[in-house]
Amino acid sequence: MLKIAVLVSGNGTNLQAIIDSIESGYLNCSIEMVISDREGIFGIERAKIKGIKTYVVDRKIYKNTLSSKILDLTLGKVDLIVLAGFLSILDKNFIECFRNKIINIHPSLIPAFCGPKMYGIKVHEKAVEYGVKYSGCTVHFVDEGTDTGAIIAQRVVPVYPEDTADILQQRVLLEEHKLLPEVIKLIAEKRIKVDGRKVIIL
Repeated sequence: MLKIAVLVSGNGTNLQAIIDSIESGYLNCSIEMVISDREGIFGIERAKIKGIKTYVVDRKIYKNTLSSKILDLTLGKVDLIVLAGFLSILDKNFIECFRNKIINIHPSLIPAFCGPKMYGIKVHEKAVEYGVKYSGCTVHFVDEGTDTGAIIAQRVVPVYPEDTADILQQRVLLEEHKLLPEVIKLIAEKRIKVDGRKVIIL
């Protein structure tokens, strides 16, 4: 069984999608722990409700040592790190220890509307402002850059002229909640092969 750690910084709706997928039998994996970089977020409450072990590694307290603290909690205990709305940047040492074992979900079709300071509602504001006809979400491996790792899977949604950033965000979120469990399932079934920047689904 695939053992995962889910890292969150906010409401935790993607965490809930993973929990629901495990409970329904769709995913054969276990959430060993949920880690937050902020105090008082609902993502941690979602985990506590389900009896999942939780840790808060507050970025205001740990600052430059945040990655090493999370590494202490996860190394040797989980097979996969899932960033589900996690806003802190993990350092090179952490990424090297979990090379091709860290995935992130981003609310756009990378390489559009991604990179430093592009997260949450800001991504959808930019998509609406730019006038794109399609947006969506991307699950990718995490490397040393910001949203620059190899793309595993994407899901596309239409963008309508009357859309606000909030409306678009909700439409994309529905797809995020499907796509993230799908990718975790592929990894659990060892159906993903990485060849440079190309990710091949077997």
